[in-house]
Amino acid sequence: MDFSKFKAATVQTSPVFLNVEKTIDKAISFVKEASANGAQLIAFPEVFVAGYPYWNWIMTPVQGSKWYEELYKNSVTVSDPDMERLYQAAKENNIHIVIGINERGTSYGEIYNTNLIIDNHGTVIGKHRKLVPTWAEKLTWTSGDGSSLKVYDTEIGPIGTLACGENTNTLARFTLLSQGELIHIANYISLPVAPPDYDMAEAIKIRAAAHSFEGKLFTIVSCSTISQEIKDALRADVPNVDELLTRKNSAFSGFVGPNGAVIGEPLIDDEGIAYAEIDLQKCIQPKQMHDILGHYNRFDIFDLRVNIAPTRKITFIDNHEEFNKK
Repeated sequence: MDFSKFKAATVQTSPVFLNVEKTIDKAISFVKEASANGAQLIAFPEVFVAGYPYWNWIMTPVQGSKWYEELYKNSVTVSDPDMERLYQAAKENNIHIVIGINERGTSYGEIYNTNLIIDNHGTVIGKHRKLVPTWAEKLTWTSGDGSSLKVYDTEIGPIGTLACGENTNTLARFTLLSQGELIHIANYISLPVAPPDYDMAEAIKIRAAAHSFEGKLFTIVSCSTISQEIKDALRADVPNVDELLTRKNSAFSGFVGPNGAVIGEPLIDDEGIAYAEIDLQKCIQPKQMHDILGHYNRFDIFDLRVNIAPTRKITFIDNHEEFNKK
C-alpha cells in the first residue's frame, strides 16, 4: 500500500452569484494558485457553481419562486462546456478537485445539490448527490440516493465527500468509512440565518472533528462566504438583507487530523485559501485504540444495510408482450 503524503488546499470564498461562466473562471484561478503552491488536492464549497438559495431563508416561498427559476437556469450538468474547462484545468495543473454544483436533473426544473470528485487527469470519477436537503433547502433540491455513497480511489488516496448537514448523519459517514475512506471532503455554506445561539463555525468544526476522530482519517472542510454582491442582488426583495445575512462565526474552512485536532490555522469568515500537509500514515496508529471498522466493533451484533440502488422513477411492464411470448 502506498502511504501517501501530499499537500492539500481548501478554499473559503463566494461564487460569482448565479453566473456559471464567471464562477468557473474564479474556480480555475484558485486551482492554478493551489497547484503553483504544490497542492495535489483542492476542495471547494457546497454548490459553489453557482450559488446557494439564501432566499429560502429570508423570503416566503412565493417570493423566492422567481429565484428558484434563476438558480435552475444557472445550474449545470456534468458534461456542460463550462464544466469541461474545469476538468481541463485539473489535468493541466495535475490536481484533484472536489467541488459543489447545482446539478440539473433529468426532469425539467429539477435541481440536485451535488459534489463532484475530479481526478488529476481531468476525469470525473465520482458524483455525490446530497441525500437530504436541510430545513429550508427542501424548497430547492431533490434528494439524492444511496448509489452515490461511495469512496473513490485516487493517486493520493481514497476520497469520500458529504455536503453540509450530511456530515451529522452517522450512518452516511459510517458507510463511507466502511469503504476505506481516508480523505473526507466536507463542504458547507455560510449560514448567518441560523438560530441566535447557533455558532456555525464551531458546529462545522465539531462535525469535522467527530468524523476524523471516529474514523481516524483526515477531514478537509471548505465553506463559502456571502459576498456583498449576493446581498445586493437580493436587496430589492429583502431591504434588510445586510442585517439578515451578516453575522460573525458563520464560516469555517480548514483541516482536521485523525486525532480530531485542527491542523494549522483555519479560516473563520475570512476569504482565502488554506493549506496543510496530509500524511496518511498518521491514520494507522490511532486505529490501535479505536478501530470502529475492525477490532473495536461487533458486527455480530450490529448490521448496517445500505440501499445503493439508483432511484427508479418508473418501471414499464408490457403484459401483452409477455402473453404473446407464451
